[in-house]
This record gives sequence, structure tokens and C-alpha cells, in this order.
Amino acid sequence: MTSSILPAIDIANYTSATQGLDAKALSYLGSVYTTITPDSIDDAFVYLQQTVGLFATHFNVTAIPSLDHVLSLLDSGAAKVFVSQPQLEQLETVKTVDLSRVVLSLAGHIQEEIKLITNKPVGIYLHDLQDASTVEALLPQMGSHRPPVYVSLAKPTAAHALQLAKLSATPVVPATSLTIDAKANPNMISAASLLLANATSDRPDGLFTTLVTDERGIALGLVYSSEESVTESLRTGRGVYQSRKRGLWYKGESSGDVQELVGIALDCDHDCLRFIVRQKGRGVSQFWNWWRRNADRRTGFCHLATATCFGEYRGLSRLQQTLQSRKNSAPEGSYTARLFNDSKLLQAKIMEEANELCEARSKDDVAFEAADLLYFALTKCVAAGVTLEDVEQNLDAKSVKVKRRQGDAKGPWAGRAELTNGTNGTNGTNGTAKMDERKEMLKEAASVAKSKEDTAGLNNGRIQMARYVTSEVPQSTVQEALQRPSQRSTEKIMGIVNPIIKAVREGGDAALLKYTHQFEKATSLTSPVLRAPFPQSMMNLPPETIEAIDVSFENIRKFHAAQKEEKPLVVETMPGVVCTRFARPIERVGLYVPGGTAVLPSTALMLGVPAMVAGCKTIVLASPPRADGSITPEIVYVAHKIGAQSIVLAGGAQAVAAMAYGTESVSKVDKILGPGNQFVTAGKMIVSNDTSAGVSIDMPAGPSEVLVVADAAANPAFVASDLLSQAEHGIDSQVVLIAVDLSEKELAAVEDELHQQASALPRVDIVRGAIEHSVTLVVKDIEEAMRLSNLYAPEHLILQVENAQDVAGLVENAGSVFIGQWTPESVGDYSAGVNHSLPTCGYAKQYSGVNLASYVKHITSSNLTAQGLRNVGGAVMQLAKVEELEAHRRAVSIRLAHLDRVGA
Repeated sequence: MTSSILPAIDIANYTSATQGLDAKALSYLGSVYTTITPDSIDDAFVYLQQTVGLFATHFNVTAIPSLDHVLSLLDSGAAKVFVSQPQLEQLETVKTVDLSRVVLSLAGHIQEEIKLITNKPVGIYLHDLQDASTVEALLPQMGSHRPPVYVSLAKPTAAHALQLAKLSATPVVPATSLTIDAKANPNMISAASLLLANATSDRPDGLFTTLVTDERGIALGLVYSSEESVTESLRTGRGVYQSRKRGLWYKGESSGDVQELVGIALDCDHDCLRFIVRQKGRGVSQFWNWWRRNADRRTGFCHLATATCFGEYRGLSRLQQTLQSRKNSAPEGSYTARLFNDSKLLQAKIMEEANELCEARSKDDVAFEAADLLYFALTKCVAAGVTLEDVEQNLDAKSVKVKRRQGDAKGPWAGRAELTNGTNGTNGTNGTAKMDERKEMLKEAASVAKSKEDTAGLNNGRIQMARYVTSEVPQSTVQEALQRPSQRSTEKIMGIVNPIIKAVREGGDAALLKYTHQFEKATSLTSPVLRAPFPQSMMNLPPETIEAIDVSFENIRKFHAAQKEEKPLVVETMPGVVCTRFARPIERVGLYVPGGTAVLPSTALMLGVPAMVAGCKTIVLASPPRADGSITPEIVYVAHKIGAQSIVLAGGAQAVAAMAYGTESVSKVDKILGPGNQFVTAGKMIVSNDTSAGVSIDMPAGPSEVLVVADAAANPAFVASDLLSQAEHGIDSQVVLIAVDLSEKELAAVEDELHQQASALPRVDIVRGAIEHSVTLVVKDIEEAMRLSNLYAPEHLILQVENAQDVAGLVENAGSVFIGQWTPESVGDYSAGVNHSLPTCGYAKQYSGVNLASYVKHITSSNLTAQGLRNVGGAVMQLAKVEELEAHRRAVSIRLAHLDRVGA
């Protein structure tokens, strides 16, 4: 396909254009152009994420100094980048960059610069021309097989833009100057005219042959178009064609099988149009009986009520139709219904069929087993609301990646196939080489799954942490080893989160739902809130799960109830001057329960039970829903037990904003508590600093972490299990082992256990990501161990040492301490009674974990007798005089004068 037009937009405002082409109209043309600067680079990445599959985005990056940013844009799916000559020279050194995705922006020395791209697929961009004469003179020199030429005009007009298009150059025209309704906007440039500028027809009537396809590129039928019908199709957003007998043909007016326009383009020879459409409807009454009989078939393109004019869909497209229909209407008890209702059965079938495909040998067997695997894989996709179009968009996105990884198989699968993966270097006992490798890995640390190609956490094929003997390396190396995994820059995170906060604050429920549909894929949700009383059907759990929650609930309740202040603090600071402090619960609290990579009813307990004990009047939970719009029954059950008013079905910064400001459905709260990823944390920081929100937060939060201090008395299996219990939280988690005077044999025993236990975990890939930036420090004695622990200030501190209770007395900084070999950190996470919402990232030096005091505020009072005022009044008046606050001084002196007059 070739482009005859490239609309230019400002990505920060493209959805709010008051004239010209809006976002929907732009999507029909399929391509956009925008210039970015260092200030808008974050907007560019957000834009790419939000418009995947809608636009082929062309970025002018000539103002971007960082080659890494340019590569990241290409890696994220930018169609092309318009670059300067120095940038082109840099990109040519990167072997993975497809130069056909690069356009050289000419700086003025056109003839000299064109020589730079001779025999290369690099396009050229001539900008701010006065007219088309330069292009007319230039194109013949470049020959018929030249790369693409893009041109922008200083003052774009319809005539000049059309002239450029007819020269087979692509005019870059501001979207605000374009129109899809030339009759209503005669002074603007017609998008349809530019689109068809080079279209040719060999028909006497001048109509254009038009192939209509669905989003997967499957041909639905052959029709004809005219400039009038193309204009009308762009204007209405529907499939509109030119009937040779009836004039304009609005597809579906009689049958109900309308077509939603997705895009229009020309083929390579400009003699065939392609309409990409999405079939909708069959809603008229005369077809109702047909529709009931054929409910498993997509609405038909053909007048014979078949999916295409060439017959029904076949293969994967047909299977998708059937599964989508079965999801809505499968008979109760049928096998397909079981697959949709039992995720574990479906998971087992996918693994079974994948294994059978791996074992298949003959051509027939491979085809048979691959078909079975595709059936169950597509069933999982349909169950999650994922279409083949979504899958193919991801395949297309992977095909344009420029940042390549080695591509080894993951640990357990490589082992099953007797495959030896590549290694990632030395053990690092000397410190320097491993630290250099880690610095590069830390740049990518984030709360997302590692890619299949990643070899993080492996050392000579084993899952193993870096190891340093503190007496053999500089102190700076030890400090570097204890650095947390680097997160995305605050500026970048805030650039992403601020617009989300603003949108929810101003748009309420509609904005909240939009982000939930976008980020959680829960497109079926129509309300962002689930209100109490919660239906029993949403809390159906196995008896053993209910018992576990109930036991944990009671232990957490007991420990936090014991923290209550039984009576106010009353102190007579001097005769007649009584000062009091008393506690009152915070009225409205919002509790954020992450969804992410694990279901976390334990977090709902840790946040909700203290709120209930404190007596908070309104408790609001927020947690991301599943793709089908539901929330896990464990969290609903906890919400019921703590007396929550509602559950906000949203995650991320959007959930934080909804609770901070309130929406039509979400109750505004006074304090937000709970852990989350970088975006949740950024959202909490933003709203807590906005005085109009009037909301506070518990603490800054980051990835989970644990530090284990172990000596020769420690059980290696226990030590490894404690390290892994935190490593499985996320790849940006960090675990630290401080080994007190352990021998090589004792260290090897711990490392063997860690490798064996990690390899058997279902979340082994996440574990490996965490292990990549985790470390073992070998120290000489317990005093050095505790000095390093207090320096690190861990979220969780585990003491697997002799006389652990005595060693606990050396703890200065930690979120929570687990003492002795029989106290794994997981008991604190779930059921012992202490709270697991704790300070991370070294904030244990300044913050406490969540406790009952997190849900109350303290009010003080003063009560003076006349004699008390006489006793303290002199000091008050003198200090007010020093500060030159006369009204303050007089508030006391007037009273004292009154006492003197009445003789009191």
C-alpha cells in the first residue's frame, strides 16, 4: 500500500481538534505525522501505546539528542522516524534498524544531502516549501525506483497539496487543514481528493475497483467506488460504495449488515482501492429468523447472507466466530462451556496439547496437534476478550522490534528439552565485571514479566545471585551492590501519570471506565463500582480458603485492637493548665489492593482490618478487575468481612485519582493506603500534594524486598525459601543475603537450594528477573551484618542466626523483623497478625509500616483555669511581643486585665 497523504498532528491535543480531522477520521487514513521534543518524548510513548493498530505514526525526532530514545520509538512501533544527517549516520551503525523506516529531513543543501542516501531505502523530507516546483525538479533526478518523498508546505493549499500527490510525493498536511466533508468545508483540503489523487481506472465509467476486507485481510467481496462514495464513507465512518445501477450504496441499509469503516488505501499500482471494514449488525426484522438459526455465524457481507462473497469463513476466522458465539450461548454442561468456566481445565489442555505438539514427528501428526493447540489457545483468547486481530497486532509489533535479545529457552523448559542456554558471565566474586553487567540490566527493571529471550538471573545455566566477600572488595562496591533496582525516571513516570489523574478528576466515571477498558481489557464493564451488600454468588470460595481468611482476619484484628489507646492523654503542664491528646478515626479511607501478577486478598486484610478496628466510617477498596470485569471472590469476601462500602473496579493511578477526588460513583476519601507499582505510587504522591484533593497517603511504596541474615547454624533450605518468597513478587523485587562467616561449602549449600527451589516454582521467570539484581554479601561477624542491614533498611528482615532474639536488639531500621528459624516472612504476609504493608526502598529509616495509628488522627486540647492563664500568660505575651504579633499578645492581656478588674 502507498500513502497519498500524511496528516500532521500535535499528539497532546489530537483528540480535541475543533476543526479538521479528529482522531476517528485520522484512523481511516491510517497514518499520522508529529514532531516531538525532549519535553514531549514521554507523550510519544504513551501515544504509541494508546494507538496501537490505529495509526502508522511518523515521528520527526530531529530535536531529540538521544539515539536510545529514537531506537526506543522504533522499538515501540513507530512507523518511521524523520531524522537529521548526524542522526542518520548514528542509525546506520545499528545493524538491527531497518533503514526503510528512516526518513532524512533535508536541511537545505538538497543535492548534497540526497547523495547520502543513494542506493539506500532511506526516504527524504522536504519541509516548509513555498510551492511544488522544487519537488517537480527533484523527482526525475531520483528515478522511478526512488524511496518515499515527503513534503510539507509553508502555506498548504488544496491545489499545491493535490499537485504534490499527483507527483507521487506524500504531502504532509496539518490535520486542522483537512476535511472529510468538502461540501460543508469548501475552504479546506479534501482528504478524499488527496487519497485518490493517483488512483486510476480502466473502466469507461471511471469507477475504481474496490476490494473489501476484514481487519485480518480476508477478502469479503469486490465492489466499486467513486470520489463521491469515498468522501461519503469517510464522512459517515461506514462502508459506502458506488453501485453501477443505484448510485451511492450505503452497505447494510436493507439487510442490516452495516460495515464500520476501519481504513482506506490504494494498492501499489494505484488501480485498486482497499476498504478495511468491521462487519456489524443484521438487525432488521425480516432477517431475525435467519439470525436465530445462524447465531454462530458472523454477519454476512454477501446478499446470500454468507460471511463473504466467496463463501463462509474458514480456518481460524471460522473457529473464532464459533467460539465467540459459544461463549455467549453454549449449552450448560457442554465441553466448550466447561472450558470457558473452568480456567484450570483450559490451562491443563493448553499445556497438554503443547506437549503433544512438541512430541509430534510426522507431517500429519504435527498438523493435527497444532490444530488442537490452536483451538485451546484461541479459546483462552476469546475467554479473555482477545481477538485474532489483537494477536496479529502483537505479532506485527514484534516484527518491528529493533532491540534484540539472545532468545534462549527459559530454565525449566530448556532442561526438559536437554538444551544448554547461553550464560551471562562470571559469578562476580571479584565484584567489578558483574557490577558492569548489572548496571545495564537495572535500566530495564520494572513490574512486568521478562521476555522469553531474557537470560536474567542465570549464571552458567544456574539461577544464582551475585556474591561478594566484603573484606575483598572496596566499600563502594558493597554500597553499589545494595542499591535497589533502578526504576523509570520520576520525570517519565509523572509525565504518564499526570494526564491520567487530570482525566479522572475532570471526567469522572467515564474516564475511569475508559482506562479500565484500556489497561485491564475489561471492556464489558459499564460501572466502575461494586457496592455493598455484595452478592453471595461473588464470594463463593472453597471452605479451606474461607477458613484461612477467617484465621488471618482474627489474628490481624487481635494485634491491631491491642494498639488502641484506651483513654486520652491528660497532662497538667503547670497549675491550672491542662493539655489533652485524644484519638479519632479518619472518617473515609481508600485501600488500594494491587492486581498485577498475583491475587492479593492478604493485602485487603492487612489494610481493611485495621480500618475496621479503628472505626473508619467509610471504607473503599480499589482493585483491578479481571478481563471479564469480575473481581476475585477472595477480595470480595474480605471486603464483606471488614464492612467495606464499595469496591472500585480499577487499578493504577486512575483508581487513586477516583478515590482522591471522587466521581459520580466512587466515594471521595480522606486517606489512601496500600502498595502498588510505580504508577500507583506516583499517583498517590501527586494527589497528596494537591491541596484541592484534600487527601493524605500512608507512605511511598516500591517493589518488595527481603534481607536475610544467616550464620552457620541456619538451614540452607530455609534461607533459600525465604529469599525466593520475595523474589517471586516481581522482577523489580530484590533479595539480599548477608552470610555471617560462611565457608565456601556452606555458601554452596544455600546456592544449590536456591537454584533447585527456584527451578520448581511456577513463577520462575519472575524469580530470575529479581535474582538478576540481588546479592549475597559474605561478612566476618554479626556486628558487620547488622551494620549493613541497618544501612539497607529492608522492608522485611529475617534473622536466621544463633541467639536471634538478642540480635534483634541491634535492629535500628527495618519494616518488620522475623526472628529465628521457625519464623518465615510469609507468616507476616498472611496470618501471624503483624501488618505486611511496609516501607520499602530504604524508607524504613523514616516510616513505620501500616498500623492502627495509620487510620486515626490525634487531636489536642488545652483547658486553662483563671489561675492557669495568670501562670502562663506572661510567657505567652513576651513571645508574642518578640514575634511582633500584637493581636496574639492582646488576646491574653485583655483577659488578664479583666481578671484584675473583677478581682479573680
